[in-house]
Amino acid sequence: MSPKRSFDKSFAIIVTVLVTLGFLFFLSASLGLLAKEEGARFSPIFFSQFVFGLGLGLVALFTLSKIHYRKYKKYTFYIFLASLVMSLLVFVPGLGFEHNAAYRWLNIFGFSFQPAEFLKLAFILYFAALLTSFKNKPNDWKYNVLPIMILLSVVSVISYIQPDYGTFVVIAVTAMAMFFISGVRLKYFFITLAVAIVGIIPIICTKSYILTRLLTFFNGGDALGSGYQIKQSLIAIGSGGFFGKGFGKSVQKFGSLPESIGDSIFAVTAEEWGFIGASLLVALFFFFTYRGLKISHHSVDIFGRLLVAGLVILIASQSFINMASMLGIFPMIGMPLLFISKGGTALFFTLAEVGIILNVSKYQKLTK
Repeated sequence: MSPKRSFDKSFAIIVTVLVTLGFLFFLSASLGLLAKEEGARFSPIFFSQFVFGLGLGLVALFTLSKIHYRKYKKYTFYIFLASLVMSLLVFVPGLGFEHNAAYRWLNIFGFSFQPAEFLKLAFILYFAALLTSFKNKPNDWKYNVLPIMILLSVVSVISYIQPDYGTFVVIAVTAMAMFFISGVRLKYFFITLAVAIVGIIPIICTKSYILTRLLTFFNGGDALGSGYQIKQSLIAIGSGGFFGKGFGKSVQKFGSLPESIGDSIFAVTAEEWGFIGASLLVALFFFFTYRGLKISHHSVDIFGRLLVAGLVILIASQSFINMASMLGIFPMIGMPLLFISKGGTALFFTLAEVGIILNVSKYQKLTK
């Protein structure tokens, strides 16, 4: 093993910029919420975002950046099992609660918590450990195709009954990327991909709102119905022009744009900061992905390589999907813009995942 060294400073700087900009963008978008009758709801949102998400998230980042990543390996199954149990607790009266016809949240001591964020991290930890363990059996489908099929099936069932298809999509994308990076035979990779795609079709056919979102993506939908959010998002982005209207000066966030501090926060950012600001944000996520995958490439063992690759792709895919959906080039599936969108649980786990990546970066090969 190469000697212990400091964490990847370039990656840490990118994360610092994203966190700082996320704080500013969220505060600006929040003005739209404060101006409405529901402005009284801002206090718990502020607490969730900045005390739990940012405050405790930074504590988790610094703590996990100091724990050697290999120590997780023997506990990954139990971590994954705990995440499954927590995901099912949302159906227990008094613990889980419904919001917008979905059971995705737990109420713990008066604070809401979304177990899906824990499930994403736990899945990557366990899958990285499995792929590492089965590395010496590349020609046996029982150690290649079967594990990923079982894991994705378990996640798909949980996502179906909650429902939460955004979580399933991002876990499936991350799992397939890790599967490919592990060096699995292409035959097994494409078999798994084909089965996964075929398995999604019945879900689309049995859930009308998913089909509606897909049709809206292809035909634009009713501007006052299914296509309302994307129409308002494009109006906000277009009205920002090249340089934007200025910090805090978005008009669309004051009632016209749904979820202005959630899924639509990229549209608010583009309206206030224009093409320049939106392009900068896209570039930051691009460099986050590039630098993170470089850390993965230079990891000293397969577990570290797969773990970092999975975490980076998990964070990047959610963020790029969010921005693409606001631009109308990807169907809306409710993905947050990480580091920026409302969601204390998502911010907490994102920062925790960054902490793990930074720890792996301490043990990179000397050649970069």
